[in-house]
Amino acid sequence: MAQTTGTNHKAHTSFFSRPAVRRFVPFVLITAVALVFIFENRATIEIRLLVPVVTMPLWGALLIAWALGVLGCAVVMRRRSSRRSHRPK
Repeated sequence: MAQTTGTNHKAHTSFFSRPAVRRFVPFVLITAVALVFIFENRATIEIRLLVPVVTMPLWGALLIAWALGVLGCAVVMRRRSSRRSHRPK
């Protein structure tokens, strides 16, 4: 085996110093806290959806609201990244 000692060798970077990990860790922490909060609230409540009144567990309503928030965030981040890639230099 030959040893490679050249300038192409990348410096070792810490796992938590990578940009993708730094963005993902807060999401995981907030998601964990949100899910604990959601599943601790198990009471049944009535929710008015414009006209109909729906009776459902509070955790279900919170989970739906959380999922819509994550979906909205994903759409906004996707649009933001596509705008940056199409920006003229």
